[in-house]
Amino acid sequence: MSPISTARLASLETYATSSTSRLKSLYSDFSLQKQSNPTSYASNVEWWRKTFESVVLKGWTSQSHAQPAYPDRLVLHANGPLLADEFRLEGVGKPLSLATVVAELCSSKAYFSVTEFLNSARSPLWWALQQLNVVSSEDAVLGHGGDRERWKRVRGDYVVLSLLESAAEKVLERQRNKSGRSLADSLYDMEDFRREFAGHALNDAVLSDLDLKILIKFLERDKRVIIVQREVIKFVDADSSQPAEITVVDAGILELKCAVEKLHAQVDTLQQKIDQRLLQASMALKQKRKELALSHLRARKQLEDVLKKRLGSLDLLQSTLLRVEASAGDVEIMKSYESSTATLRAILAHPSLQRDKIDETMDAMASANADAREVDDAIRMGADMAQMETGIDESELEAELAALVKESESETTAQAQAGEDEQELAALQAFHERLGDLRSPLNNPVVSAEKPQPGSVKQSVKT
Repeated sequence: MSPISTARLASLETYATSSTSRLKSLYSDFSLQKQSNPTSYASNVEWWRKTFESVVLKGWTSQSHAQPAYPDRLVLHANGPLLADEFRLEGVGKPLSLATVVAELCSSKAYFSVTEFLNSARSPLWWALQQLNVVSSEDAVLGHGGDRERWKRVRGDYVVLSLLESAAEKVLERQRNKSGRSLADSLYDMEDFRREFAGHALNDAVLSDLDLKILIKFLERDKRVIIVQREVIKFVDADSSQPAEITVVDAGILELKCAVEKLHAQVDTLQQKIDQRLLQASMALKQKRKELALSHLRARKQLEDVLKKRLGSLDLLQSTLLRVEASAGDVEIMKSYESSTATLRAILAHPSLQRDKIDETMDAMASANADAREVDDAIRMGADMAQMETGIDESELEAELAALVKESESETTAQAQAGEDEQELAALQAFHERLGDLRSPLNNPVVSAEKPQPGSVKQSVKT
């Protein structure tokens, strides 16, 4: 079993960002660090978790059986010491703690045994498996006997939960984005499911048959977004209160859907053959092989007759499928009507909504409102009487208020007038200062070098 090439390992982010000394530490036996240096231990396990995830996603890990058409993208094949050999790195060696890492990842529920995952009726709980002594992380991590002894406890195939969850989300997103979302769009057989989702669940990767089995099990049991019955797969609403089931109608619609898809494929194939025959006839004519050209044209004519029949059958099946879907939709609508009617009747049957109870409640409300008005009137009358007893004359209060308002207005007017006076005084002072700057020639013997412009003095005085 050949190791992963150094170039491939170097292309991984975990390797590209790690120094040689760091890699030597990661490749060493750090099993006992869980007790002596838990921080370093946790960091090493996390590094290997990311590395395993990248390697599995790229399909680089070997398998115990013959290589299929597509490698597994959701499963880590922990084939004992052979897995360590795959990660052998020149100048560093091979990792000595992979069994410890696998055990720790199982303990933290990041990995699940493929066998247990597929056979469990309920969502796997790894701690329950530990209690049954199927896997004990402490024994695998701290057990005696070295790496080979540890591998005896954890050797096997494991579902990588992070990759599985990512694939499930991509499948659900693709299903939600389907236009129309008719009943037929929610029904698949295994081949349709593989064709629709195997190449779109993970980026640039195609899921293997084992991956699809794991994915379908996860969507059915853990996510509860599909139900499976024999070869029929149906997407359902996980939040629906109605029990999910595959009915005879579902099976019939799926059968019609598959027939339509097969006819579409036949029509495409026939059209390709017709085009090919026409091309062959043209080439035969260019080669002056008239009989061969006629043979191709006759074959083309026969193919066109078959195509015409297939198109007629396709139209009939498509219209039948549409009518069946419409009828099934009508059934669902009537069920919703019935459920809504039952809910409304249950609400109206409540004792609080009976006619006598309603009349009684409304009378009580009217009586309570009347009592509230009486209390309010009594409080208002009491306040008026209290004011009268204090001897306060309302007219005197109003006159005093008017006087205060008038006084306030007078103060405002006086302040405005004072402001105007201050502005006039400032302007007058400025004028006198400018007059003071003008000097008579008799009093000032110094003659300016520049001749004053005519009218400048008059203009200043005017100013």
